[in-house]
Amino acid sequence: MTSALEIRNLHVSVEDKPILRGVNLTVKQGEIHALMGPNGTGKSTLAYTLMGHPHYTVTAGQIIFKGFDLLEMAPDERARAGLFLAFQYPVAIPGVSVANFLRTAINARRRAVNGGDKGIPIPEFRKLLRAKMDQLQVPQTFAGRYLNEGFSGGEKKRAEILQLATLEPEIAVLDETDSGLDIDALRIVASGVNALAGPQLGVLVITHYQRILNYIKPDFVHIMLGGRVVETGGAELALHLEEKGYDWVRERHEEVADD
Repeated sequence: MTSALEIRNLHVSVEDKPILRGVNLTVKQGEIHALMGPNGTGKSTLAYTLMGHPHYTVTAGQIIFKGFDLLEMAPDERARAGLFLAFQYPVAIPGVSVANFLRTAINARRRAVNGGDKGIPIPEFRKLLRAKMDQLQVPQTFAGRYLNEGFSGGEKKRAEILQLATLEPEIAVLDETDSGLDIDALRIVASGVNALAGPQLGVLVITHYQRILNYIKPDFVHIMLGGRVVETGGAELALHLEEKGYDWVRERHEEVADD
């Protein structure tokens, strides 16, 4: 059975200020969606709300994943259920190596399924991690480095994609993964996403710009304005945005833009 993330009429406020005003969006396994929109329209708010950030208050609507209401689940429960968020600004965790972080995360998911699970054996984990690093062209030395400590912007984003590959979620939300990347780093990150894309993974790419979509081809493109999804189309919609900007969207949806 194909898993789906269903966002239904979602309203979210931050410090009593409404940000999302009725978002409707469905992402299924095997699909790649791009969510675009100008600054301040609520794209990152949606990403953080999906993972249960406590500063974002849901005032109406539902988020359904695999038939369960995510709003009733803690962030770690959402992750163990198969939802993944790649952060725009990943934080460093000094003293915790990439390998130890990933093994701990894998074991948490295993024990959520079977409380008596003793965790993935170290030889099996090493084999798995080597395979994922080879798949994504990540140097083996990466595993021993402290997570994101001293990493360049590109290395941080590659570490996020390595987490995605190792944890094998069913739906991944990439919050402006292209932010701050030069063209070479962008290609590396995009190739990693493409290597993982397939029938078992649904992806929601949140971005300002069309450039990452030159490398990650979306099945659907959505435009957010004023805290709502106001336009949906195919990959050609992103190209239209690249050519025309957002003014035509604002003109078409003046009542939303003025909210």
